[in-house]
Amino acid sequence: MKRWLTWIYISVLLLAILLALSVGASHLEHLWQVLFHPSARTFLGDHNILWQIRIPRIVTAILVGASLGAAGVMAQGACNNPLAEPAIVGTSAGAAFGVVAGLLANIVTIGSLGAIGCGIAGGLIASLLTLHLARNRDAQASVVLIIVGIATSATIAALVGITTSMISRADARSVSFWAWGSLALTTGKDLWVLFPVVVIGIGAAWFIAPALDVLSLGDSTARHIGMDPVKTRRIALIALSVLVAGSVSTVGTIAFLGLAAPHIARLGFGPRHRPLVLHSALIGAVILLIADTGARTVAAPSELPIGLITALIGAPILITLVRRNIDVWRVQ
Repeated sequence: MKRWLTWIYISVLLLAILLALSVGASHLEHLWQVLFHPSARTFLGDHNILWQIRIPRIVTAILVGASLGAAGVMAQGACNNPLAEPAIVGTSAGAAFGVVAGLLANIVTIGSLGAIGCGIAGGLIASLLTLHLARNRDAQASVVLIIVGIATSATIAALVGITTSMISRADARSVSFWAWGSLALTTGKDLWVLFPVVVIGIGAAWFIAPALDVLSLGDSTARHIGMDPVKTRRIALIALSVLVAGSVSTVGTIAFLGLAAPHIARLGFGPRHRPLVLHSALIGAVILLIADTGARTVAAPSELPIGLITALIGAPILITLVRRNIDVWRVQ
């Protein structure tokens, strides 16, 4: 059953790619000729739209979706909390602030390796800060982590907005870019930096996944069998920060995808973290590609922020999880 489910997700991804190639603000009369003959220059307008705009955007959506799907597994595993998500625990806002700070200092550009480095630092600091503040108050109450994470994210997001208004550079983009994300300005150049970062991040997540299985049993159990839970948590947060920084520095903040993808994956593949990393990445790619296709076609030629679409998917899942766990939190 699980193998068939994997093939179903792959088939849906392929169909989503075909749909994304076919629709858009501009109708391509010679789509298939241009697609299968990329070196031909017969239909130059269609060629430029397809190979310089749509295909880089589709590949970016797949990479960012996979990155955020795997990041959600790392956030939930490191925090041992099913409600944890990069945007909720502060990682996304921290990464955005790190990139914006680099832009303000005029040392990086959006999508560059330096911007990703700034994003990793910001995301890691924000994640560790959230865990530290929540642990100091009540190590057992899951709701405390979420409240502290939301407060941390809101505070850092406000700093991002203030800092963005101080930057005169064109590539700083708008506050809405950092708040809701957009793939509108992605190019093929972004992929050369984004692809290796996503591969490294997912590889790190795959490496630490078995330790997260043990960590899910509790810190005391992990120590009893000789595993250091603090070290495991830090490695998971580093992987989380790499994955989130790559996406945030390229397309801005996209919330709730890291929450939705792991929970959808758990329905078919169970709680083990290694299968979750791979299948959450696959599901995240499917969700983001479909969401981006909708964002650029529903109100064409105008474009909706993609974070609005993913919020419509992820927010109901968050509400369902909160309602399901409220009785557990009351006794903690």
